Amino acid sequence: MGRPKGSSKSLRPTLTTEAQESRMISLAIDLAEKKLRDGTAPSQLITHYLKMASPKERTEREILEAQKKLIVAKTESIESQKKDRDLYDKAIAAMRRYSGSEEPEDDEEY
Repeated sequence: MGRPKGSSKSLRPTLTTEAQESRMISLAIDLAEKKLRDGTAPSQLITHYLKMASPKERTEREILEAQKKLIVAKTESIESQKKDRDLYDKAIAAMRRYSGSEEPEDDEEY
């Protein structure tokens, strides 16, 4: 015998709010698909998925994804420049100490 109508599966509690949000989104999408399949979907739901399938919406999502990748690349570049600058500064300081034109600081390691 199956579960009573309207009951849900017993799911483990989520550990984070992000996991809970992901689970709820998944459940909502599953329910939307069920309603679309059985013909009980409201017009707003149908319109939502029709809009998502439009070439304009797809292009906008592609643009957002490209912008996201660009931001990530810029962030990585800035971090790399900071590391390079730090390494350069340390090399200059080491050369100055080696040449005797600068006293080593107490907290620096050799």
